[in-house]
Amino acid sequence: MTTVNETISAEADARRTKANVEALERMVGAEPVLVGVAAAGDVVPGMTPTTILTSGAPLEWPEYTGGQRRAILYGAVYEGLAGSVEDAEAKIDAGEIQVRSTQQHACIGSVAGIYTASMPVFVVRDEAHGNTAFCNFYEGKSRYRLNYGSYDQEVADGLRWLETTMAPVLAESLAGAPIPLKPMMARALRLGDELHSRNTAATLLLQRELTPRLFALATTPEWRTRVEEVMDFFLANDYTFLRLSMAAAKATADAAHGVEHSSLLTGMAINCREFAVRVSGLGDEWFRGGHPELQGRFFDGFTEADAEWIGGESCVTETVGLGGMAQACAPSLMDYQGGTFQAMLENNEAMYEITSAEHPDYKIPAFGFRGTPVGVDLHAVIATGRTPLIDGGLAGRSGGQIGAGLLRPRIEAFTAAAAAYAERYPTSPAS
Repeated sequence: MTTVNETISAEADARRTKANVEALERMVGAEPVLVGVAAAGDVVPGMTPTTILTSGAPLEWPEYTGGQRRAILYGAVYEGLAGSVEDAEAKIDAGEIQVRSTQQHACIGSVAGIYTASMPVFVVRDEAHGNTAFCNFYEGKSRYRLNYGSYDQEVADGLRWLETTMAPVLAESLAGAPIPLKPMMARALRLGDELHSRNTAATLLLQRELTPRLFALATTPEWRTRVEEVMDFFLANDYTFLRLSMAAAKATADAAHGVEHSSLLTGMAINCREFAVRVSGLGDEWFRGGHPELQGRFFDGFTEADAEWIGGESCVTETVGLGGMAQACAPSLMDYQGGTFQAMLENNEAMYEITSAEHPDYKIPAFGFRGTPVGVDLHAVIATGRTPLIDGGLAGRSGGQIGAGLLRPRIEAFTAAAAAYAERYPTSPAS
């Protein structure tokens, strides 16, 4: 005989399944398009001249430590909001400069993820659902970058070049002619990228798309010089596309967020203190736990003792079927982050156990063009004890990038989210 509780539980399970289908359809049906480039202060919702954004679930200013705290202070100096790090700290303490999370402003941040009002951002709109996401520019191949907690005249000059040269060139190139990103990203997977730690093919495809537009701009000596510099930057920096894959993933994940009863993940983020996840059916709350475990390759001269957590949100790519969910597309990652291709295949295949579907557009050649695992289900993570695999870079205590590898999130953030789900939807199986 079926009990009342069993009937209620079956109904709750049916509601969750239906909600997950809706969230998944929104996720795989998203159509991210690069529509423009602009200064963050001109387009990011809620951005003010005295706002600095940084990666991760929101923290109060005193909670920021180490390289992430340094990067925020350096951002204030770069923006001209303070004359020194000490001055910046005093002004933040006094409320004259506001520190906010990128997640509170539809933005996505690489490592420390520093945004100031003058910094240029990519503007990516999901044409299927109408939401927009933003990501700032890649700073260049030097391992010393503001987003890795470093700052000197060279870093400042690089940031200013992005603002005064690259941004105007790209903005003019995009005027009235947006670029659909999804087809480019799908092709890049087939050409050896996974669109988190490897973006070589995607950067080349973007450069090919932009080349005739750039040539059309080079009609005066001034513009020709700018265009040549931008072309040289593309040629020297395979990671240029990463910021577009992040913005596309953010727009995609946001499209799937806010579906009542859905248990699908729509965000993962790291700050200096913790790893956190967001769930479609649980509002804007972030559920927090310890930092992921590191399995990586350190650059020459560095060890695990030199590593430091200073933030990072490029793992948004994993929430939409990219990065670690497409690792088998990118065997060349072995040279960058260590491991073997067989281990990459096994790791990638294991992700199907915690996801709801196979992506209809993002395919893995090594799996016979099987779709990438997409739609991480909170309940599947709890049931299996397996957390999403993340590709990522490693920051050093003295600034800069010192290595790369696999990040395996601990289960705490997911159990916290599961408890919140059970409380919000008390007749669900999670209770």
